[in-house]
Amino acid sequence: MVAASHTPVSQVMTSYPGELLHMDTVGPARRPSVVDDFSRFSWVFFMEFKDEVFGFVQDLVMRLRNESHKAMRAIRSYNGGEFKNSRFENFCRDLGLEHQFFYPYTPPQNGVVERKNRTLVEMAQMILDEHRNSRRFWAEAVNTACYIANRIFLRAFLGKTSYELRFGRQPSVKHLRAFGCRYFVLKKARHLDKFESRCLDGIFLGYASSSRAFRVLILEAKQVVDTCEASFDETMPCTSPAFEFSGDDDEGTPIFEDEEGAVDVGDIGANAPAAAPAPSATSSDDDGGPLPTASSSLPRQQAQAEAGPAEDAGEVTSEIVPSRQVQRDHPPHRMIGDIHQRVTRSSVNSLAFFSHSAYVATFEPRDVSHALSDPNWVNAMHEELENFERNHVWDLVEPPPNCCPIGTKWVFKNKQGEDGMVVRNKARLVAQGFCQKERIDYEETFALVARLEAIRILLAFAASKGFKLQQMDVKSTLLNGFIEEETTPGFESARFSDRVYKLRKALNGLKQAPKAWYARLKIDKTLFLLSRGGDALIVQIYVDDIIFGGSSHTLVSSFAEQMSREFEMSLMAPVFLGLQIKQDLEGTFVHQAKYTRDILKKFNMRDSKPMTTPMSTNTALDTDEDGEAVDQKEFRGMIGSLLYLTVTRPDIQFAVCLCARYQASPRTSHRQAVKRIFRYLKFTPELGLWYSSGSSLSLRGFSDADHAGCRIDRKSTSSTCQLLGTSLVS
Repeated sequence: MVAASHTPVSQVMTSYPGELLHMDTVGPARRPSVVDDFSRFSWVFFMEFKDEVFGFVQDLVMRLRNESHKAMRAIRSYNGGEFKNSRFENFCRDLGLEHQFFYPYTPPQNGVVERKNRTLVEMAQMILDEHRNSRRFWAEAVNTACYIANRIFLRAFLGKTSYELRFGRQPSVKHLRAFGCRYFVLKKARHLDKFESRCLDGIFLGYASSSRAFRVLILEAKQVVDTCEASFDETMPCTSPAFEFSGDDDEGTPIFEDEEGAVDVGDIGANAPAAAPAPSATSSDDDGGPLPTASSSLPRQQAQAEAGPAEDAGEVTSEIVPSRQVQRDHPPHRMIGDIHQRVTRSSVNSLAFFSHSAYVATFEPRDVSHALSDPNWVNAMHEELENFERNHVWDLVEPPPNCCPIGTKWVFKNKQGEDGMVVRNKARLVAQGFCQKERIDYEETFALVARLEAIRILLAFAASKGFKLQQMDVKSTLLNGFIEEETTPGFESARFSDRVYKLRKALNGLKQAPKAWYARLKIDKTLFLLSRGGDALIVQIYVDDIIFGGSSHTLVSSFAEQMSREFEMSLMAPVFLGLQIKQDLEGTFVHQAKYTRDILKKFNMRDSKPMTTPMSTNTALDTDEDGEAVDQKEFRGMIGSLLYLTVTRPDIQFAVCLCARYQASPRTSHRQAVKRIFRYLKFTPELGLWYSSGSSLSLRGFSDADHAGCRIDRKSTSSTCQLLGTSLVS
């Protein structure tokens, strides 16, 4: 006979923070823990006796009720004596809380807090093992793990950290430091000898709960204090014999042992276990920022009992008795290993190796000097210059007489994937085309680009015919076009400083570069068709982005191979011009969810209140000459961002075009209308266009007009839309 299986939860069961709290306890020193169901925000406490659990929970529940205007509905725990008693029952009844219990020896019924306990224990073990910190500090390590987890782990299905879900703002992580690192505390004594040290050595043990301060073990005083007037040295972990403590039994005592009678709660200080310094809850509500000087956060009763007249005012400490014992017996095999064995390359963790290999810079340098400080951007610059060599872009020549060379400039840009992560660092050496003179440095500059309507027609046609679309990117696109004019960019050679490079092919930044690239394609159109033996291939080109598909896999592969032989290509994710394309057997879905999130972040609307409609039916916009003027540049930027979003969002097109009429003199009322559109996008970020497979290719058009609808000049507003079968293309 085996235990029954439990179906995992695959959705968010609550709707706001504080609605349901999960509770449990963990040994050996009775650590209660509490986890909020919605945000997964966690609290931990330390206690000596089981009957202390009620006080922790009572304080936490009352504080959470004061924080939020929404009612707490229930708490869930196992039915141990510390939870199932008259005090708990009366407390829950008075507050109208439902007290839920899970069946004994059935952890899946309280899986939220069980999983959190395991996470915190494993994090604490890694924190202690990282720099061989003493196991005496296990409680401080758990507190630190809880503090960090609340600020860095993303809540499943919601995509935000626990801290952000609870407080509505992103947490700061600038103040996070390596646990167990060296910490130097400034001495505050008034009379110091001239050559006396001005600082005290310490060990960093985490973060204070009730103040913005760090918890530090002062080695000289043998005390744990809260302070912020110090400096860190994270390169020097405290692992030397001077920091060892006698009596450490790291091998014989586990950090935690899961047993009934342990609880997870947090944020309020509690007595620590006798074998460890007394940390307060690590899930403090502050998010870092400036750390003011603060006192130790031991419980008031314990602080009053231990504080004596000799202690410094405002600073309460917890005493630890260190040992000055130095370990001198080091077995030879621990130092040099087998002297007869050959020296081999040490093994490397595969995950760490590939993570390091795939690492790219996430910032964009302002200029070359900043780029040269990062090896990732240096590699990108080398890659660009190697492209010049492979494509025979220029020749080193003597400068022609009476010639003014054209300058160059490095441009740095991160390329992002569909999920918004940086996938590639792109460095481009561009010509300063504004220095070019017409009919001397260039003749024609015009080059076609694909219209968005043509791209939608391609998507509709491909979905109807069942074509599998692929997207390719031409590396250094404009370097593949030949130019006829004699152009000399001012890029000096290190060996021949008196010479310049004469271009054989187009360079990014030249006015004629796009035309030269399209001339290389043998046709001045952007849509290319190929029919061979009953099979068809369709190709759409937008500068360096190519999307293509066909009825024959052989034909599609042949085209990809031919392009790769002629140009340097890279196969990209299903993103074309910012359009995210998802194909399946039923059709193609095109959306701009990533772009929507980006513009919400750009205009600080990511945390705005969602709206269910893009416009208010009661508000009619006009010039509002009496209204307050707003920043015209910002307003136009918002309109421009929304206009590109209408490629896949026809539901906002009328509202955006209506607001765009007032770009010349925007007012507060106009900006509020635009923000209303952003709030609607916050509510519907995943909407897009659906192109059904097997749809007919009959073209149909619809039109409508609002006769004399403008309140200012009574002009009419007309609109049309065209559908290819059931697919919107224009």
